[in-house]
Amino acid sequence: MAATVEELYRNYGILADAKEDLSKHKDAYQVILDGVKGGPKEKRLAAQFIPKFFSSFPELADAAINAQLDLCEDEDVSIRRQAIKELPRFAAGENLPRVADILTQLLQTDDSAEFNQVNTALISIFKIDAKGTLGGLFSQILQGEDVVRERAIKFLSTKLKTMPDDTMTKEVEDYIFTETKKVLEDVTGEEFVLLMRVLSGLKCLQTVSGRQQLVELVVEQAFLEQALNPADTDSVDRLLQCTRQALPLFSKNVHSTRFVTYFCEHVLPNLSMLTSPVAELDIQLEVLKLLAEMSPFCGDMDKLEANLMMLFEKLLEFMPLPPEEENGENAVSEEPKLQFSYVECLLFSFHQLGKKLPDFLIDKINAEKLKDFKIRLQYFARGLQVYIRQLRVALQGKTGDALKTEENKIKVVALKITNNINVLIKDLFHNPPSYKSTITLSWKPVQKTDAAAVVGQKRSSGEDTDTGSLGGKKVSPLPRRDARQIYNPPSGKYSATIGNFSYEQRGGFRGGRGRGFGGRGNRSRGRIY
Repeated sequence: MAATVEELYRNYGILADAKEDLSKHKDAYQVILDGVKGGPKEKRLAAQFIPKFFSSFPELADAAINAQLDLCEDEDVSIRRQAIKELPRFAAGENLPRVADILTQLLQTDDSAEFNQVNTALISIFKIDAKGTLGGLFSQILQGEDVVRERAIKFLSTKLKTMPDDTMTKEVEDYIFTETKKVLEDVTGEEFVLLMRVLSGLKCLQTVSGRQQLVELVVEQAFLEQALNPADTDSVDRLLQCTRQALPLFSKNVHSTRFVTYFCEHVLPNLSMLTSPVAELDIQLEVLKLLAEMSPFCGDMDKLEANLMMLFEKLLEFMPLPPEEENGENAVSEEPKLQFSYVECLLFSFHQLGKKLPDFLIDKINAEKLKDFKIRLQYFARGLQVYIRQLRVALQGKTGDALKTEENKIKVVALKITNNINVLIKDLFHNPPSYKSTITLSWKPVQKTDAAAVVGQKRSSGEDTDTGSLGGKKVSPLPRRDARQIYNPPSGKYSATIGNFSYEQRGGFRGGRGRGFGGRGNRSRGRIY
């Protein structure tokens, strides 16, 4: 039988006045529990009164929690919010994991205020018992509905970094690492990115050995033991996603060797056949950029000579021979295109790996082929000089806001690309070839460098390489698909067909998990606990 408002207040008074003798008034607490069967007013009172005396009646704990859960599922959103607000008061001892599990399921709500209330409640019990709360979250991630799983993962990826240090103990972080590895056995691409963000933020994984463990996780996801099917967009997407996640982990102590080897052995030979996961994506340029970014961190490589040869051959494809003079009047129209962005990536990767085998061009390339290569370098260098002069003239005297226009920002990046290639070509023209110059890749952030300094320079030198900026904007080092400034030189004698795009991840990862976001967004009214 449902209790009335008057009965609820009367029994509340009995319990409030009882003080130390509360346990003798079990009947009064039962009346309050029966308030959930009443109307809106009775339910709102029950939502407040039930948790207030919950700890005094352990024998009624299950009944009390179930009564509060009935209110959390009520049709009236204001009653639900009140009941959710009070849920953390039930989170004591063995009840806490259950409350965490319940709150995680309640993340599926479509009401924004209610959703924020659930988040607040989860954070509050996390500070009481982090490991117990995580148990509830991971339980739903592994076994719950798709929409609950999605939102629980997003909760972890956004809220863990805000937790106080005394909450995120080593034991807690170890638990997160262990449970996340279980989840990673079957994830979509988007889930993988979010979970890697969770792991990358753990203090226990900031060491060299910790970062190495993260790289091992990414290697597992990348399927580097399998040959790449260039026609399979899911396989290509997986490789791109995994490489992006691994990039910020690489250092002089955590090597990129397995990824660089895979790119040389499986990606470069299939470069022209790669199927883009997104129509707007220049997939060839994208993978060449990833390879270039990884190459400085490559360690000892088993098949170094073979991989250098693959890079060399691919470089030749993008560095054309000069046109035949005897073509007469058609010569101008048949001038080959110079694809500067591609060549910057390939030259940089070749330059980085070439340091490990500095005699490669002398001992491993025959004289005729080396002569052909130098002719291509010379022709490309001439085209570079034309554009470097044009760009310097176009940017001369421009500072501040003038450099922030879209057109001038592209020109500044273009100047970085051409300067970079110029420096690398000069190194290769040394006798013997040199691999000593250092450059900053054109799409990478430049530290404390004023673009105006680029504009005023008269000559290109080995120090030109850090010139330019992107109008004060820095490219995030995180492994996401940024819309990068790509140089598209003027059409005509030297031209390239390179686009600019923003790439958002699509497909799935291990096991072909079919989990989409928001798959079942409607609120469940049945008992879901």
